[in-house]
Amino acid sequence: MRVLYRTFGCKANQYDSERMRQEAEARGARTADRRAEADVVVVNTCTVTNQADADARRFIRRVHREAPDARIVVAGCSAALRGEEYEAMPGVTRVVRGHDPMAVADALGGGRLTQLELSASLDAIDTEPIGGELLRRRHGASRGWLKVQDGCDRKCSFCATRLARGASRSRAPEEVVAEAGLLAQAHAELVVTGIHIGHYGRDLRPEWTLSRLCALLLESVPEVRLRLGSIEATEVDELLVDLLSTSGGRLAPHLHMPLQSGSDRVLGAMRRWHTARAYRHRALQIADRVVPLGLGADVITGFPGETDEDHAATRALVDALPFTYLHVFPFSPRVGTPAAAMAGRVVERVAGERARELREIAQEKGRAYRASRVGSRAFAVVEGDGGSGLTGDYLRVALPGGPMTGRGSVTGPATVSGTLRGDAEHLRIDASPEMCPN
Repeated sequence: MRVLYRTFGCKANQYDSERMRQEAEARGARTADRRAEADVVVVNTCTVTNQADADARRFIRRVHREAPDARIVVAGCSAALRGEEYEAMPGVTRVVRGHDPMAVADALGGGRLTQLELSASLDAIDTEPIGGELLRRRHGASRGWLKVQDGCDRKCSFCATRLARGASRSRAPEEVVAEAGLLAQAHAELVVTGIHIGHYGRDLRPEWTLSRLCALLLESVPEVRLRLGSIEATEVDELLVDLLSTSGGRLAPHLHMPLQSGSDRVLGAMRRWHTARAYRHRALQIADRVVPLGLGADVITGFPGETDEDHAATRALVDALPFTYLHVFPFSPRVGTPAAAMAGRVVERVAGERARELREIAQEKGRAYRASRVGSRAFAVVEGDGGSGLTGDYLRVALPGGPMTGRGSVTGPATVSGTLRGDAEHLRIDASPEMCPN
């Protein structure tokens, strides 16, 4: 049986797909790289926006149209909340309402599948396992995902991911370290990911913190670079800042800190727990101590009730902070969230214009940052076919000699270091073409 995997959404979802793949391969399945080769297509869905739901449905319809004999198994966040909708789609043979790799493997085998009724209540989804069999590699990639927790205890009014993932659940630190050791054999960088990694360890006894876990990983798995996934600004503690600034790049100097809005009024309606002032203060503190620093954020435009003045406040905060990139999304009402029922809906065109304005500001900031890095030293992890690399501060750069087939995750982790050359649009590393295996 040949299985093709298609993943929508975040790194946590991508990690879950790798667990699904590994479990299926352990039972004798083979991974297909092309749709024409696949007997079964696993679609791991995302529900962060309406567009994410629509993209998954569109992909499923295309698969069924182009390969009508292929079986389709649907899993993931959107499946957890909208399982019946996927079950009704032509070509879909099984729906796993969540992310359990064992359940997906059962579905692939055609045996009886015990469904997790995850959409019934928040308590039900909390029974979905986290951890278990250790992931050994991320298929066909030089950078691996290391999922340390799942779920979220916050209640942002716009977010459906919490409904699909449940409460925060942390993996034991010794299990995380063991998995990191395995992944380091195949990857030069590991991204510490989850749904709300800033809450790592709060549910463990004794309690742990993300910063302590990172310190343990740096000590226990010295041959790999670590990178933090998305983390709230207010949850970057002093130990994390110390590790970012003093680890010599082993904890990549890069943070993605969700902002969502620069207006306190909108942040309150979103049920966010930081103010614009608190976010600004922490971001500037971190940027002062961590140099260089790749800094990104998520921003939502057109949230219900957002005025021109609110948008201007967001624009002013974005202008004031040293962002190197932004992910900007017009508001997308998610069924079952408080924001979906809020009055004051912003016209779609206006939300889109505000998003474009912020993206243009972010692009200019990114160009200025890249230009400022020309002439400085950098350390990059080889990606893809070896023609590009990713620096610690999240800059994609060309590598000397162009594509070098066979180098990277297929034959083992590889890195290169040197001086950044070129310009803001086309950065490259001026270094020896000989790669430096970890």
